[in-house]
Amino acid sequence: MAQDSRNCNGQPGAFQRSAWSKGAAASAGTWVTLREMTQAGATQYPILLEPKGLKVAARLPWLTDMPLFQSVRIFRLWLVPAILMASCAIVGAQTRPASDAAAGVSARPIARQSGGEYVGAERCRSCHKAEFLEFGKTVHADLKQPAGSVTGCESCHGPGGAHAAGEEAAHGDDAKTAAAAKLIFSFHADAKKNSARCLECHQTSKDQSRFDHSTHVKNNVSCSDCHATHLTAAADNPKGTAVQSAQAKFFTVPSLPEENRWLHNNLLKKSQPELCYQCHADVRAAFALPQHHRVPEGAMKCTDCHAPHGSGNRASLVKANWETCTACHAEKRGPWAFEHASVKVEGCVTCHTPHGSTNKALLARREERTLCLQCHISPTGVNVPHSRGSFQTLSDCTRCHSQIHGSNSNEYFLN
Repeated sequence: MAQDSRNCNGQPGAFQRSAWSKGAAASAGTWVTLREMTQAGATQYPILLEPKGLKVAARLPWLTDMPLFQSVRIFRLWLVPAILMASCAIVGAQTRPASDAAAGVSARPIARQSGGEYVGAERCRSCHKAEFLEFGKTVHADLKQPAGSVTGCESCHGPGGAHAAGEEAAHGDDAKTAAAAKLIFSFHADAKKNSARCLECHQTSKDQSRFDHSTHVKNNVSCSDCHATHLTAAADNPKGTAVQSAQAKFFTVPSLPEENRWLHNNLLKKSQPELCYQCHADVRAAFALPQHHRVPEGAMKCTDCHAPHGSGNRASLVKANWETCTACHAEKRGPWAFEHASVKVEGCVTCHTPHGSTNKALLARREERTLCLQCHISPTGVNVPHSRGSFQTLSDCTRCHSQIHGSNSNEYFLN
């Protein structure tokens, strides 16, 4: 047996090797055993020979001086099962979806309108100082446009020559000032016309191209109702922060200064979910119930599930049916040999109320059996294998049908 005069603590000791004899060549990819002989006993370390490089674990740095063990990697016996257990835990647990990538928008050259006089952004600055200052901090102000195309304020508002001349000629007269305000597009039209200005460029984004047919625009909600190309409120107090809800305050959700939040959050006028609550007051009430998704606490946001710019799915979900839910609840995804048909037809909302509930697991009814009986109502029906009067009256259906989301072993979802 070959010996070395040091152990892993630098103290005198002996090491024994096995699986090959002195002077014999060991092929790459074979496992050998290093046995550490100490006064306390013997400890074995498995070693995997590798074809390239000296890869020795920091756990045993003294091996780098031993020619016999060049091109080896030390693996403790517990390392492999520990990694496998951790991997299984990660796969089985709920996961938050990844952050949405920025929408791919291509800035299109804005052609000059015939018959209009363009005066440039500096002319606007004399009256609209706050708007000019905040607009200059956004990506819109840095767009590279070819020579001759419209840039700055007039790329969205149109030619401003007549408006500027009218304002200067008004000399403070309210009637003339009001008349001059109508000489430029000021985004006070209906949602269709307001959004058309934004979609001249944002039509190139896959996520935003459907907005013209979305639920929002049908309800007269335009881009400028949620987004601000110049957040003038932030100009007055750039370091100010928005008032947080009680739930966000309790869970200490980080709060950025409004200007920073606006510039780094898609130019939204307010943060989610407060922005959405302005119209969806019923959802605000649902999120105040004991059982709810952690949107008010800042762990999720509305756009994790919904596509505000429109989609082909019900409730403007980002994915079809149950696919939105299984982005986080991966353990419920399947595929299963025996599927729960209602999930494939109506989705998870057949049984769950996603925004909030007073029931466990966000169920739509307090008693589980009454929830199931919404579909499994006829004792003689093909979807109810029980005979009349044999239903559980004091227990839950999942006491027996525990694999209710899907099963690979039983068509009745029995355990």
